[in-house]
Amino acid sequence: MGIKTNKKLELLSPAKDLESGIAAINCGADAVYIGAPKFGARAAAGNSISDIEQLIKYAHKYWAKVYITVNTLLYDNELNDAEKLIKQLYEIGADAIIIQDFGILEMSLPPIPLFASTQTNNTTTEKVRFLEQAGFSRAILARELSLEQIREIKLHTNIDLEFFIHGALCVCYSGQCYFSFATTGRSANRGECSQPCRMMYDLVDSEGKIIVKDKYLLSLKDLNLSMYLYELIDAGISSFKIEGRLKDAGYIKNVTAYYRERIDTLLNNKLPFSKSSSGKVKLFFTPDLDRTFNRGYTDYFVKGKNSSLSSFNSQKSLGKEVGRVTSIHKDYFEMKASEKISNGDGLCYFNKAKELSGMNVNKVDGKKIYPNEMRDISIGAVIYRNNDHMFEKSLAGKYAERKIDADIYISEENKSILINANDEDNNSISFEWLAPREPAQNEESANSNIRKQLIKSGDSIFTVANLYIRLEKPYFFPLSVLNELRRTIFLKLENERENNRPVEIRDNINKKITFNSGAMDYRGNVTNKKADEYFTRAGVQNIEKGLELQQNFVNKTLMTCKYCIKNELGICPLETKSAGSYKEPLYLVDKNKKYKLIFDCNKCEMSVIF
Repeated sequence: MGIKTNKKLELLSPAKDLESGIAAINCGADAVYIGAPKFGARAAAGNSISDIEQLIKYAHKYWAKVYITVNTLLYDNELNDAEKLIKQLYEIGADAIIIQDFGILEMSLPPIPLFASTQTNNTTTEKVRFLEQAGFSRAILARELSLEQIREIKLHTNIDLEFFIHGALCVCYSGQCYFSFATTGRSANRGECSQPCRMMYDLVDSEGKIIVKDKYLLSLKDLNLSMYLYELIDAGISSFKIEGRLKDAGYIKNVTAYYRERIDTLLNNKLPFSKSSSGKVKLFFTPDLDRTFNRGYTDYFVKGKNSSLSSFNSQKSLGKEVGRVTSIHKDYFEMKASEKISNGDGLCYFNKAKELSGMNVNKVDGKKIYPNEMRDISIGAVIYRNNDHMFEKSLAGKYAERKIDADIYISEENKSILINANDEDNNSISFEWLAPREPAQNEESANSNIRKQLIKSGDSIFTVANLYIRLEKPYFFPLSVLNELRRTIFLKLENERENNRPVEIRDNINKKITFNSGAMDYRGNVTNKKADEYFTRAGVQNIEKGLELQQNFVNKTLMTCKYCIKNELGICPLETKSAGSYKEPLYLVDKNKKYKLIFDCNKCEMSVIF
């Protein structure tokens, strides 16, 4: 396709709460997404209307946007509350609603833009074209897509495309995972996932032979596409999404700042794009993706079929590799370190049984590391730092400053002093300054005094890039008068920005669209009467109710994954002739149940069956 059009790029960061949302904006996010008080797909990350409103007001100062997740499946008794909630979110200025449940399209909605959550299983051109025709303004694509698949979707649609570039990975196609609900009653589609993919399993064959024992066979590494941003832009992605609505503010600061720098580097290389919000970010720390939560990184399927996706030995964060153990003593060990180790650091390593073990650093004396305990550590062990005390300390202090460039002009005309100011987005104000003035004895000192006071930005959102003073003669102004002038300029300019802030309005929802399916099984996720009405109108004749409304899960597909255990173990029959001596079907086994694995080699997919 090639990069041709002049378009805005968006760095989209998660927000667990108001604090982390503000942190994301300060570190350069063009938009943040945050959970509503309920129905937000993360039961542990709901936020009050008041907090969301505060975040919206803060973000809008920079023309950044706030998207609200209302992306759980709804039951009939929740429809009215969901409709009222969406209206409330529109009234406080939310920029879009991210949804999964198509029953919402049957509601009486305000003209707020709707984004199709990745939970709507957006994997094909046909599905994304349907979403566009239905009235969605954005589709959040499945993480499993390759660059070529994204390019194909973009070629045949005009809808805005969003893609995950960083963070935790679900092993199953989003919106298609029923493992948690079938085993614990906690539905991933309703924000209550118990994360069975992060549990330990055996892999056995049909004769009971154990192929793999006690490993995290469904636990994936974390996504990192920082090296593929240009390719994603070229393929048609315009919104780059960081996962992490359950992560702390330190993670959000670090990861947002890192990707802000990466995207700005691309923009500075004369790409025909611009960022979608205002202001320049000054950081007071050096972003490093390895220093915050990660299970090791993978680029997943962005370049096609891949292996080394899983973290079999641990589902926990490893952090950054910092050295190897060279000697072990009674209460300390020595290591050849690639980085300075500090008191308070958290270190971890894999013991001889390949189990992750951890320790806290009590004292450092040269190469000697004194931990709070010594367990199963051996010479040659690779040491990772999963809690960087000094780095976290830097994130907790003054971490970033975001300012919008403004020019100020002071001129005199017919004995009136005129003030003009404009910002980097071409918002302009002008007014007559009526302050009392008296001739100054020293012209140079007088203008210097004016300049010194007006270029102070303080805690405002502006920084004065240029100040022009053209007065017929020098005047003396008290400091208090100049300070009040500065505050007035910034306030007027901020108000003008809000008046001119671009606002997207949704077109009417298309009620006459046809869904190309004669039947829909439980994986259509229809759990309420409005969703049933929507798809019935769209031409679907046989609609099975969603699994959350069922009780018998025997022989149901609990997961469909692009990730394949065979491929990960190097026994894929398409890749190797010596696939190993085992008899299919294979099973995942935990303490209570076993789950059958079905491999569709034509699609290169694996399914987990109850």
